[in-house]
Amino acid sequence: MKKIISSTLFAITLLSITHCSPQKKVINREVEHSQHGKMLLGLQSLSQFEKAPFNTWYSQEKSEYQLDSKGMQQLKKQKLHTFKITAFVGTWCEDSHREFPRLIRILEELQYPMGKLEIITVNTKKQSPTGEEVINNIHKVPTFIVSKYGKEVGRITEFPKSGYIERDLVEITNTFYENDKNPFRKIFLIVN
Repeated sequence: MKKIISSTLFAITLLSITHCSPQKKVINREVEHSQHGKMLLGLQSLSQFEKAPFNTWYSQEKSEYQLDSKGMQQLKKQKLHTFKITAFVGTWCEDSHREFPRLIRILEELQYPMGKLEIITVNTKKQSPTGEEVINNIHKVPTFIVSKYGKEVGRITEFPKSGYIERDLVEITNTFYENDKNPFRKIFLIVN
């Protein structure tokens, strides 16, 4: 009986240890698609978009995009750097080819801390290897989710409603500040 109990406790301990050990995140996964050629899939670093074949559309759109100066001025006041942005992108998708480089251009201009940007690429069925698209209710790409304190504040799906990502981001951050119940954060925003 003692052997059975000891064996059971050992098995439970072993399972607990393996279950609690940190999971490795696979980043920068590339796959081949029969119609679309090379695609990125899953969690990505920004540097992946500077490599062939992705750099052809990424670099050109990023450099040619004309920033909306009014939107940029407002974004600087809104402290976008305090928000987390999650970008769901399809490297096979023309909308992603247009909007994602524009988002990056905006973030670089604002000196946004890129460590707060999470880039998740999906396949043509809009699926990622670890299912983030399900958790975040992603049906179209690109989708840019803006969050603060672990809660979604707003999102831009496929293309900005206003025609400018900058203006949509201003609207999203304004909504957060208008709905924020903490008076100290409002005072701090006004003072700074």
